[in-house]
Amino acid sequence: MWMELIQPFLSAADAVLSDALAGPVSVSEITMEEEAYRRRALAVMIEISGDIEGRVIFDVEEPVAAHFAAGLTGESEPPADPELLREATAELANLVIGNAVTALNDQGFRFKVHPPVHHSAEEGFRGSEDAEALVMDFSSATGSVHMNVVMRYNRRRRADATL
Repeated sequence: MWMELIQPFLSAADAVLSDALAGPVSVSEITMEEEAYRRRALAVMIEISGDIEGRVIFDVEEPVAAHFAAGLTGESEPPADPELLREATAELANLVIGNAVTALNDQGFRFKVHPPVHHSAEEGFRGSEDAEALVMDFSSATGSVHMNVVMRYNRRRRADATL
């Protein structure tokens, strides 16, 4: 995993979360993990394929999703509808990923971003046997957002480029 591939996700999460949650956000913890991801709250996964490949898991605590959903709907009270909270989580992930992939596109990478997949089971998302994940915890007054990123250069495309 290369930091030049991860940094756009870190920067995008910081900017988008600060704006979406209308307050400061701090990175409270950064770790490396090799195990399958275990859901903590409302989680979605977005896969990326092409010149670079990997996935980003966005795991949002319910109060954060409710605060964001209230802002999206223009309601003064956070919604209690579980489906609306799941959709708010996916939209927040889309905003972060969209900002990050714009920066990666500007660097010349070409890839496809797949739609978010909700995680509803108790077991973890399957990981890749040959990759470590960078896990970042973002804290705000509303709650925490956990972002688990695995990103690497596509080996086949990289090998083709050297021929």
